[in-house]
Amino acid sequence: MRILIVEDEPDLLAGLAQALREEGYAVDTADNGDDGLFNAEGTDYDAIVLDVMLPGMDGREVLRRLRKTKKTPVLMLTARDQTRDRVKGLDAGADDYVVKPFDLEEIFARLRALIRRSANQSSNLMEIGAVRINAAARTVTINGQMVELTAREYSLVEFLARHRGELVTRTQLYEHLFDENECSLSNLLDVHVSNVRKKLGAEFIVTRRGYGYCIE
Repeated sequence: MRILIVEDEPDLLAGLAQALREEGYAVDTADNGDDGLFNAEGTDYDAIVLDVMLPGMDGREVLRRLRKTKKTPVLMLTARDQTRDRVKGLDAGADDYVVKPFDLEEIFARLRALIRRSANQSSNLMEIGAVRINAAARTVTINGQMVELTAREYSLVEFLARHRGELVTRTQLYEHLFDENECSLSNLLDVHVSNVRKKLGAEFIVTRRGYGYCIE
């Protein structure tokens, strides 16, 4: 899953980006509203973490403009714990709100919930034959036995599982699994698909030659 963070506090931006990468997310960053809006409009992110107070264009204006073209789930960050501030953000199109300082586990949980709801799913648990995926714990089992996946392999499995029965193109997978620093590595996707098949079965991911992949 690919996340955009728009935050002007350098330490917070770097720390949050690193924490999300360690959770297996692909992460892009911006430290001002104009760059954040440019990225948000140009890439199909699974979710956006957006600070309210930004230099230049503030977070609410970024959100208002983004909502003219995209429905990407947005988690807003604010240092103001005032009801009216949260109401303004929600009315501008935010999907959820977190007040600084926050706990990283809460950010992770709220992002999982946003991504789950955007895929029209009510549970963190997904079952595909003998394979069981727990999006909250980020684990995969076969017949109850834990399967060791790398963070990126897990992200591939979860994304395809959330789009079960749909054809997912290679372009879509690159856009959602790899950040802007990795997109030039064209063989990365093939490597991860091959590794997942070795661990979950050769037929778990079906190739539609010339189009992409799917889990049937």
